[in-house]
Amino acid sequence: MKNWIRANKGFIAFLMLFGLFRTAVADWNPIPSASMRPNLLEGDVVFVNRLAYDVKIPLTDISVARLNDPQRGDVVTFSSPKDGTRLIKRIAALPGDTVEMRGERLLINGVHADYTVLGNATEHMDVLGELQALQVQETRGKASYPIQILPQIAAMRDFGPITVPADSYLMLGDNRDNSGDSRVFGTVPRALLIGRAERILVSADIKGNWLPRTDRIGKSLRVE
Repeated sequence: MKNWIRANKGFIAFLMLFGLFRTAVADWNPIPSASMRPNLLEGDVVFVNRLAYDVKIPLTDISVARLNDPQRGDVVTFSSPKDGTRLIKRIAALPGDTVEMRGERLLINGVHADYTVLGNATEHMDVLGELQALQVQETRGKASYPIQILPQIAAMRDFGPITVPADSYLMLGDNRDNSGDSRVFGTVPRALLIGRAERILVSADIKGNWLPRTDRIGKSLRVE
């Protein structure tokens, strides 16, 4: 064993440095579910900038320096405050915001988001089959992006109002009626943020023919 380690010490050092790089600087995150449709699809792999907000000690949630503050509309990866599972959602509200939802429509500090209908789509759910989805553009100030609604299924369309605590964030999935998010597990402390999802690295149709979706490669996830 010692001889093997000596013979491969360069490769072992590379693996260790690569692991530290992934836990401190940059990472990637595969998308396993439909909770961020229509912007992220199952089979997308996104690039995550771990230095977008904080410099952290590798392999920990301990921040040693704050670089930037998260913004409404950022797509972020984080550890679930419920069970530690890594999730990816969009920041809907910031510390101190009062947020509520009424009939799918989001209100931040008493101001409604604006909505523009984009069109219809379909989403397959294992139990229910093919469902018709409505896609709309949600705009709140400078943050504007498509979201998806599934009118046929039971969902939490009314929520709050709640005030987001200091150093915490309220997360929502873009697929509003098919997402377990802050309506379920509450707000997310900043210490649990992993990084900001910047763009799609690669994509394959894992729900269909497994062919690459070349039109999605390099797509930016930053809000307009």
